[in-house]
Amino acid sequence: MSDSNNDLARSKERPIRSFVLRAGRMTRGQERAWDRLWPQFGLSLDQGQLDQEAVFGRRAPLNLEIGFGMGQSLAEMAEQAPDQDFIGVEVHQPGCGALLMEMEARGLDNIRIYRADAIDVLETAISAGSLDRILILFPDPWPKKKHHKRRLIQPDFIRKLHGYLRPGGILHIATDWEPYAEHIQEVMGEAEGFRNLAPDGGAMERPSDRPLTKFEKRGELRGHRVADMLFERQ
Repeated sequence: MSDSNNDLARSKERPIRSFVLRAGRMTRGQERAWDRLWPQFGLSLDQGQLDQEAVFGRRAPLNLEIGFGMGQSLAEMAEQAPDQDFIGVEVHQPGCGALLMEMEARGLDNIRIYRADAIDVLETAISAGSLDRILILFPDPWPKKKHHKRRLIQPDFIRKLHGYLRPGGILHIATDWEPYAEHIQEVMGEAEGFRNLAPDGGAMERPSDRPLTKFEKRGELRGHRVADMLFERQ
């Protein structure tokens, strides 16, 4: 079993996970990128707590994206901010392969990847107060009421995230599903230690450093309004 499969197996030992694993086949290009680049840019939970200076060769602002999908937005953000470091967490191997392809095409060295459950990454690899920003962009809204308990944004998870952000660090959540945006604002409104950066206490316009995604463009064509919500850790 590869290190990445070992990392996913850990989440099966507990009832709460940050993901639902779906089937998906890798393209030949993604497979080649995985085989060639994962040893260089992939991280394993077996390595223990992340040593940023050892991994990136420097001390820089550290960002964590939970669930980066196919990785295009993460690659664009990292390209636009070469003075920052980025950790991507994604369970789907095709997405990891796609991000590795983007990294190679753009010549990026400021991204590292975990193929693991985000909760395991936080508890095993991330030091308290070490993150400058956490991004959760377009998490699964689980629109059916009977599935709401599967939503990632829940009070317990937000309390956990608070401890990994430095004071003044930012939690950035975006969704194009209005009922989920309302749920997120309700959860965050009751969360201790966070301040909503929107002047009206709601959502904000898309920040300039968050790329417009293909997913978002499709949503706009369907009339979906994207809610970007930024919260500062107190």
